[in-house]
Amino acid sequence: MGVEFKDYYRILGVDRNADDKTLKSAYRRLARKYHPDVAKTKDAGERFKEINEAYEVLSDPEKRQRYDTLGSDWQRYAQPGPGAPGGSRVQYGGDLGDLGDFSEFFRSVFGDLGGRRAGFDAEDLFGARRPRRGQDVQASVEITLEEAFSGTHRTFALDLDEPCPTCQGAGNVKGQPCATCHGGGWQRTRRQVDVKIPAGVKSGQRVRVSGEGAGGAGARGDLYLAVTVSPHPLFERRGDDLHVSVPITAPEAALGTTIEVPTLKGRVSMRIPPATSSGRAFRLPGYGMPRLKGGGAGDQIVTVKIVMPNDLTPGERDLYEKLKAQRGDNPRAYQG
Repeated sequence: MGVEFKDYYRILGVDRNADDKTLKSAYRRLARKYHPDVAKTKDAGERFKEINEAYEVLSDPEKRQRYDTLGSDWQRYAQPGPGAPGGSRVQYGGDLGDLGDFSEFFRSVFGDLGGRRAGFDAEDLFGARRPRRGQDVQASVEITLEEAFSGTHRTFALDLDEPCPTCQGAGNVKGQPCATCHGGGWQRTRRQVDVKIPAGVKSGQRVRVSGEGAGGAGARGDLYLAVTVSPHPLFERRGDDLHVSVPITAPEAALGTTIEVPTLKGRVSMRIPPATSSGRAFRLPGYGMPRLKGGGAGDQIVTVKIVMPNDLTPGERDLYEKLKAQRGDNPRAYQG
């Protein structure tokens, strides 16, 4: 049975003397127009297949020469067996299911349809193709100050475009659009990733997880986590130091005392010397945040704040009146 002749020049809408640049331009325009993910017409799938077939032949100098020479018989003579002259076989690189580098070129053309589909470097389309690593992916994570202090783990469900497992990203299986990815070569997948967030991380920093980004023709890209450390009700972070305010009473400030101070390591005792003014700061060395690149930790700065009771008893008022009379009204008399 004869093979229906397909005019590949007509399919691509180019002259028979069209050069490679013209062929490529025509292919890009038509392939985008009739791609199954874009076109809405019923015959889009068949037109898309014809466009790919036409470009696969005309973009290859040897295939194009045989097509121009043999005309309508070019496919029959490309098959093995007694139909070929002298029993020989003309090699054309297999059927459309084995497009090889051509299928990779197709992925480069449609790399922007899904935002992450380019598989090979553009400058290598018709030379030595180098697999392009998958794109880097960024996600956001919010952790508590306690988690930033000690380090933590997070498990992420990443929805990414990955090479189709059926056609391995080629977009076709034996000349037919892949039923799994509908000819796109890529498929939306969900992957679980467990990430270690190091101690000492700050808001605005990114944690890099090598090889956990999007898949590609080459190695996977990387995953970058943009970290936000949520505000703490007690502690304020300034660099690697932690700041906290602690209330004390007027008698404690005047006479001195020992108080319990909260830290991220637990409560510790701290001595308040006599005649301590409100706003005085004390340093607890090594009780701040761990330094991300090593080298110990910051400090905790404890600022005391003198608080007064809401209601003074008659006895307390009498004592303050006596103190006022002894010290006078000049506030400088209270400064050490």
